[in-house]
This record gives sequence, structure tokens and C-alpha cells, in this order.
Amino acid sequence: MDSSQTDAGFTPYETVKGEDYMNADQVKHFRKILEDWRAQLMEEVDRTVHHMQDEAANFPDPNDRATQEEEFTLELRTRDRERKLIKKIEESLKDLDKGDYGYCESCGTEIGIRRLEARPTATLCIDCKTLDEIREKNRV
Repeated sequence: MDSSQTDAGFTPYETVKGEDYMNADQVKHFRKILEDWRAQLMEEVDRTVHHMQDEAANFPDPNDRATQEEEFTLELRTRDRERKLIKKIEESLKDLDKGDYGYCESCGTEIGIRRLEARPTATLCIDCKTLDEIREKNRV
């Protein structure tokens, strides 16, 4: 990773004054982020399947068996969250193809380059997301 890359493994997009929002360069930038992220998650899923196949053992000791089952349960729960995330990534890639990516699905305004880099699957601008969280908090 070179010094200009973030912890997420990509170089932040350098905006050019006066450029159009979600132009071809920005679309290419976010497509790469989303595709790389999806590939990374898919590798984790494959690794888990192989790990569980390799490590599955029929322990005679009930404590050992329970420990292994608990580890597998936690691993499967993590993979389920990742599976849902992969689905969101794929929805974001479809939005990119349709030209809808980067725009708030509630009010239609630009979500923003930095917000999308921080959360590439974001579908709401920060204002709509804040309102959504306030409504959710008040329902509880």
C-alpha cells in the first residue's frame, strides 16, 4: 500500500474544480472500490467454507465439541452479515450502471464523494440519514 492510499486500500479521489458530479472518472473510481470490496468479502466466504470443512471434527469431549460449534456459529454469523453486505455492494454496482449511484434515494441530492468513500453503499445523503436515525430512535 503506497502512502497515498487509505486503510481501505484505495487512493482518495482528487476532485477537479468545476467537474461534473459522478462523471466517468468518479464512476470508475467507485466501481473499483465496490468490486475490490466484493472480491475481498467473497474470498473471506470461501476461506470460511474451507476452514469449516477442514476443521470439522467430531470431538468426543462435549466441551470441545461445544467450543467448536460456538466458533462456527460466530463465524457463520459474521459471514451472514458479509453476505448481506455483498448484496448491498451488488445493488450499488447496479445503481452505478443505471446512473443512480451517488444520489440520495430519498431527496435526490448528491451524497458526496467523501461520504461515498467512507461508506460506498450509502443510499442517503447525510441530512436524510440523520433524519432517518432520529425517526428510528424515536420509535424505540
